Amino acid sequence: MDGTLSQDEINALLNGMDSSDNAASDGDAQGGSDSSSGIDESILTDVEKDAVGEVANICMGSSATTLFSLLNQKVSITTPRVELANWDTIIEDYERPCVFVQIKYTIGLDGMNIMIMKERDVLVITDLMMGGDGTNIEGEVGELQLSAISEAMNQMMGASATSLSSMINEKVDISPPQAIRLATSNTDPAEIAEFLQQTFVKITFRMQIGDLVDSTIMQLYPVDFAKSLYETFSTTQPDSDSSSSPPPAPAPTPAPSAPPPMAMDPMMQPQMAMPQMGMPQMAPMQNMNVQPAQFQTFNPNTLIGPGGENISLIKDVPLEVTVELGRTHKPISDILDFAPGTIIELDKIAGEPVDVLVNGKFVAKGEVVVIEESFGVRVTEIIK
Repeated sequence: MDGTLSQDEINALLNGMDSSDNAASDGDAQGGSDSSSGIDESILTDVEKDAVGEVANICMGSSATTLFSLLNQKVSITTPRVELANWDTIIEDYERPCVFVQIKYTIGLDGMNIMIMKERDVLVITDLMMGGDGTNIEGEVGELQLSAISEAMNQMMGASATSLSSMINEKVDISPPQAIRLATSNTDPAEIAEFLQQTFVKITFRMQIGDLVDSTIMQLYPVDFAKSLYETFSTTQPDSDSSSSPPPAPAPTPAPSAPPPMAMDPMMQPQMAMPQMGMPQMAPMQNMNVQPAQFQTFNPNTLIGPGGENISLIKDVPLEVTVELGRTHKPISDILDFAPGTIIELDKIAGEPVDVLVNGKFVAKGEVVVIEESFGVRVTEIIK
């Protein structure tokens, strides 16, 4: 109470510090593992982490460009942070509900990764993809949003696969992504991916989409896939010793020979007779035969005339002929209500000629006929 400590109190404090120091030293002696999370930090070196982070940085750069083209919004994805994690740390650190998107490499690389996004971010992205302004985010992620975010991730990771291909000089391809919504922490990680049952690599990015999203996304790699990435890209990079050596010095350029002395006219000024250093010397003018270009007479009938040899070269090229019964425009809400038996009203009146299109170009009108058991179209008008 008077601000001083007795000797017994001092001894008690010292004993408490000794016990905590001993516990810390015991934890350090266990191969560098984190006792609180059970993660062995020694399974991935700092060099391997840096390599994985660099690969992820390049891939996300390509993905951000693709996402910008999909959303028409400025997209920024910051430099990644690479660390080891397990399922418990992911569940504790990342808010739920969230969306897991699984991507597998099928060509060029052997492995898979999982992208984790917050539910609100998915709702914003899918609303922008469907023509909204990114504010219609009420409710939860459903099948429609999962399908849309899978398509977005397919294009984003496809762009990153192209970047990887250019880095390793080998084709890289992915399978169609699969997205699921995770609402609780009771999910068995084995139902998502087997590698989530063990220690894996977690790569964290900060993602900004216009003024709508300022959030965190995660990318998860199996440890063996991260190591294979390091081995693959370390073998494709040029030798550091050769890259650090200075380039060979260029061969010395021979000095130009002095021009022969020029004969000076007594009436010529001296400065006109002296050649200027560094100026090109003009060659004497030679007599040249210059005449207008002559072209063969062009006959347009050789291109469009019947039986012309130029047209005959492409007569066997197949074209797609389409008969369009009619068209209509529907909002997404009406399309979602489609069911067997739904009647869709078109912009054509009954009995009105249908449109005939060749390779998407409107060329004729016709009327629908029945030939035995098949439909046909009798051409009634050619559109010039």
